[in-house]
Amino acid sequence: MHTNLVELNHPLLRHKLGHLRDKNTNAADFRNLMTEISKLLAYEALRDWTHLDTISVETPIAPARVDRISNPPVAVAILRAGNGMLDGVLSMIPIASTGFIGIYRDKFIQNTVEYYFKLPADVQGRPILMCDPLIATADTMIAALDRVKSYHCGTVKVLSVLASAHALERLEHFHPDVKVYALCVEKEMSENGYLIPGLGDAGDRLYQTK
Repeated sequence: MHTNLVELNHPLLRHKLGHLRDKNTNAADFRNLMTEISKLLAYEALRDWTHLDTISVETPIAPARVDRISNPPVAVAILRAGNGMLDGVLSMIPIASTGFIGIYRDKFIQNTVEYYFKLPADVQGRPILMCDPLIATADTMIAALDRVKSYHCGTVKVLSVLASAHALERLEHFHPDVKVYALCVEKEMSENGYLIPGLGDAGDRLYQTK
């Protein structure tokens, strides 16, 4: 039982995940599915949102008091696969800002390497939605969380499609305050760090680079 996991076990999401897994799904459909799934991940991640302001508006019939999100989140994509989730997240939360982290695990030095980092200037105190569709070893996610937290941001949540059981255990150890929103937990990984059965390399399938 992973206490840091919020698993979205919905029939529509299972249906979409099945098409993501299919190696015959083309890049355009893969991107569209990733966008649709990301919308629902963002929806679920904001279910317990407490940053709301109440304001007065005029409806076509009468005055009304309505809620507006305050202190909007920052959607942070871990390059490059995380970019495939941004359109969905931002379409659901258009007032969100965006950040980017380029980071990978170098097998020769047995450590993570950061090659790009950009967050909004006003990130301090703002909630973060980290976007990465696949979390296998969790090395890059842990390093990315370390970096983001060093900017004294608010609550951090991770949006993903698939995460390994190993990754969830490591994230719970190093970042016990971070919730992971995902569709499914994969029990196995290959020698190269690919999730089994997984869906292949998300970046390659999004952008046809393989």
